[in-house]
Amino acid sequence: MQNPTSKLITGLVITCTSVLCNTGIADQIVLAKSKNPQKCDILAYVTDQDPQGVNVRSGASSKNKIIGTIPVNETVNAIASADTWVKVTNASGGFQGTGWVSSSMLGIASRGYDTNGVNLYSNPNQKSRKVGQIPPIVNVKLLSCKGDWAQVEYKGIKGWLAREDQCGAALTTCS
Repeated sequence: MQNPTSKLITGLVITCTSVLCNTGIADQIVLAKSKNPQKCDILAYVTDQDPQGVNVRSGASSKNKIIGTIPVNETVNAIASADTWVKVTNASGGFQGTGWVSSSMLGIASRGYDTNGVNLYSNPNQKSRKVGQIPPIVNVKLLSCKGDWAQVEYKGIKGWLAREDQCGAALTTCS
């Protein structure tokens, strides 16, 4: 037979486990350990056409709590990426704060004004192999970021775009 202290400890363990599982904290702990966010510092813009705006979440998962929204075409500062999620801050409109957005809801435009376009690289380094070229002033899908480099996709080609070739504004050029 258990003594009252053992019963109390057992009850507390069961209660704490239940709280962790039911609030999603356990998922966040597992996600935090399984994802290794890469720091970055680039500008991007919201491409999601939902009239409600793109959801900003408390962590890098659709299971995390929605803490705000950002309207289409608003510019954000991407400060980290983990898998298919980007940590954003300083939205030009809508949500004010820091949170996570699915990278599929963000875009970037190429610069390359008065040129034939800009290069895409296999790695975030201009000495790496060139994997393609993007025409000037073209919108591309943001995949992730690292440092001041943006990993993007253009017509099925995935590569890294250097900072000087990025434009994070949807409705104007970055001249």
